[in-house]
Amino acid sequence: MARNNYSGLATRLYVDADLTTGQAVVLPADKAHFLGRVLRLSDGASLGLFNGRDGLWQASITALEKRQAVLALEQQLMAQPVTAHGPHLIMPPIKKARADWLVEKATELGVAAITPVVTEHTAVRDVKRERWRKITIEAAEQCERLTLPTLVDPQPLGQCLEQWPVDQPLFVATERLSAPLLTQAVTQTAAHAILVGPEGGFSSAELDQFGKLPFVHMISLGPQVLRAETAALAALAILNASAGAPGDASPNS
Repeated sequence: MARNNYSGLATRLYVDADLTTGQAVVLPADKAHFLGRVLRLSDGASLGLFNGRDGLWQASITALEKRQAVLALEQQLMAQPVTAHGPHLIMPPIKKARADWLVEKATELGVAAITPVVTEHTAVRDVKRERWRKITIEAAEQCERLTLPTLVDPQPLGQCLEQWPVDQPLFVATERLSAPLLTQAVTQTAAHAILVGPEGGFSSAELDQFGKLPFVHMISLGPQVLRAETAALAALAILNASAGAPGDASPNS
């Protein structure tokens, strides 16, 4: 039976394995090194495990060796969330260090999905999905969420808009245009997705396309011109505040 008192577990690890009562979970060498050499844990130590499907489980180390660690699952401490929905972030790729930082912080803010899109002014085209996944895992372990954000394959902006469900509102952050603040718009439209433009902003053709789409709601993040990663995180924070709490869910689309 699940219970909510899990604050005593200082360490949480994400695993791919299914989590069920009495099961043994085998961790590879890198995780064994982390537990033994970095955290200085030993046989009998307790920690939390999650896989994004089966909630949070208490486990104890039964064997800690150089090449692997074996853990025994003891009890489920928290069921997997099924009702909360985090926001969906859509934005062009940005430079590596700033992209890594953005993925980490967006995960901490409860983002449900990240979709890189290529716009007319997109300068960076390279997306390191495997690196991003590793960052989301580490961020989820640290911030105590029980899911990982979905990392969608990069796609042209036009394709993203063509495939967008018409019944799901999409906020588009713009600059230097007359648009309501996101803090105001979010109280009127229950949108859980935000599109942030590249350095240099959206092109005239892209802005014209937005104006023809009924599900697009143009919004502003204030009078300052923000860097792409700053705009993304500011928008996610506002959407989370309007929803009441960070999400733990799959993307809206």
